[in-house]
Amino acid sequence: MEYKFTTANFDEEVLGADLPVLVDFYADWCGPCKMMAPIVEQLAQEYDGKVKIGKCNIDEEGEIAARYRIMSIPTMKIFVKGEEKASLVGAMSGEELKAQIDQAI
Repeated sequence: MEYKFTTANFDEEVLGADLPVLVDFYADWCGPCKMMAPIVEQLAQEYDGKVKIGKCNIDEEGEIAARYRIMSIPTMKIFVKGEEKASLVGAMSGEELKAQIDQAI
């Protein structure tokens, strides 16, 4: 299941999560973000119950984007027990993203 992270639920759903969390910071107008969308969605299904995977729209959630200094999109951040473990910038293959998730968790 793919989550939607917002200012209202970010601290609870991401920082307070029992599972590792991958946050896809994106925007609707971003071409590389659109390329990554099906990959992120597929990994959300594949890692269901092991890793919480979701998206955060930087245009709608500017406060979170500013807090984590998102300068380029797509940016994927992996959090484990509320701590940022990895930050990945730019489009990548599903295999690359999966390897990064496995390494961080």
